[in-house]
Amino acid sequence: MSPSKQAFLDLIHQEVVPALGCTEPIAVALTAARAAEALGAVPERLCVEVSANLLKNGMGVMVPGTGEMGLNIAAAAGALGGKSALGLECLRDLTPAQVDAAGAMLKAGRVELKLPGNDLLLYCTVTAAAAGHTAKAELRDSHANITRVWRDGELIFEKEDAAGAENRSAAGEDWPLTLAGIYEFAATAPLQDIAFILEAARMNRQVAEEGLTRQYGLAVGKSMDAQVRRRILADDMPTFAVKLTAAAADALMAGVMMPVMSNSGSGNQGITCTMPVVACAIRQEKSDEELARALIMSHLASIHIKHHLGRLSAHCGAMVAGTAAACGIAMLLGGGLKEMEMTVRNMVGNIAGMICDGAKPSCSMKLTSGVSTAVISAMMAMDGHCVTPVEGIIEEDVDKCIRNLTAIGRDGMNETDRVVLGIMTHKC
Repeated sequence: MSPSKQAFLDLIHQEVVPALGCTEPIAVALTAARAAEALGAVPERLCVEVSANLLKNGMGVMVPGTGEMGLNIAAAAGALGGKSALGLECLRDLTPAQVDAAGAMLKAGRVELKLPGNDLLLYCTVTAAAAGHTAKAELRDSHANITRVWRDGELIFEKEDAAGAENRSAAGEDWPLTLAGIYEFAATAPLQDIAFILEAARMNRQVAEEGLTRQYGLAVGKSMDAQVRRRILADDMPTFAVKLTAAAADALMAGVMMPVMSNSGSGNQGITCTMPVVACAIRQEKSDEELARALIMSHLASIHIKHHLGRLSAHCGAMVAGTAAACGIAMLLGGGLKEMEMTVRNMVGNIAGMICDGAKPSCSMKLTSGVSTAVISAMMAMDGHCVTPVEGIIEEDVDKCIRNLTAIGRDGMNETDRVVLGIMTHKC
């Protein structure tokens, strides 16, 4: 049974939200902010425990407003200047004085970072101490999900059903979405109910345009723009889609103080669900309604795939979000459910298995791989061509095809994840 219209809308509003900065360090900052608020005083010391996957995704990315990278500075900035009520935008009001104090806390060795005694994929606790008192906040399963808070050892807050929701969802229990159901909703929902998704286009395009103005990270988008101006690259729709997506990721990974519209707890995935679809709509001169429906298709498809994969995994989310964006592009090109199913098979048959080795400037390069493949996959589908079910992990049933993909990322690549993390944490 397909979910109700309201269930679709609730899911989008839950999973498609503004985020300031890469969401792994922001999750730590948010947890630290909540611990400091419970402490009721300026923390003197912090003890931060993060899961291995969260550590992997927070080692190499800039923290907005600080000019530094890593989870230590994220925790310190969150504790000294964060506001937990702002969720994934918790560092929005960070001041220079608070940044200086956070830097001083790090230099004094008053932030301890370690791994917890569990094997959860997305987990963080921050214990803040000052004047003989302590407070501790716990986050788990999703990037803004504060589950418990203690003060001086006494539990003062516990979220209902605090443990296990994400683990159950990754296993696929009671999940009602299908690609067909998503398409039906995207194609038929009243425009006034879904027009809010155009804010994702506005917000993420603004960050993309900023990424084209100056050197952010590897400046992949800016470099592509320069090659277009030199007429080395064509100024066509595929190049435009890749350029805008990369430019937004360049700025995000460099800690730009501008929010992006995230998807399933990831800013880069929100960018990838959005910007290729926006680029196609611009170049194809589509209406706001057509863009809104394609964006709904893209964002819901990404949520659908990520549900089975899990929030963090060894599988790069650029491929997941690229597959979702490809569905949105196919919709803008006039395709229906059949063409979207073919598009998904093309994506899974091509770049399944791209590893995640943490959030970092080169994520923008991975996004270019996902987006360029998305455009090709959609165009092939529109011409009636797709990878057949006799090949590899492809299935005739597109939702089973998606589950094959996510089973590899969620279960089959566990050893890959351990090896990648070992390499990253033992560099000289």
